[in-house]
Amino acid sequence: MDDASQSAVTDNSHSIGQAARDQLKAIVARIERLEEDKKQVMDDTKEVYAEAKSMGYDTKILRRVIALRKIDRNERQEAEALLELYLGAVEG
Repeated sequence: MDDASQSAVTDNSHSIGQAARDQLKAIVARIERLEEDKKQVMDDTKEVYAEAKSMGYDTKILRRVIALRKIDRNERQEAEALLELYLGAVEG
């Protein structure tokens, strides 16, 4: 960054009030903590899938079960009916 750009950044940072700077720092810190938490949850989830696999469960099917459970029962039944209809059309 050249001197003019650095000066512009410094000038802009002074134009932000202290309360806004503190608020921005707090927001950034919260996001960073959430990112760390998210990584920990992802690592924990991976560990549980590895444990399930070691017990002989098919993790692809487990992931599908988890995804399907997130969908409303009526929507899921409608999607399954359409899937059967489409499969019947292309296989028949």
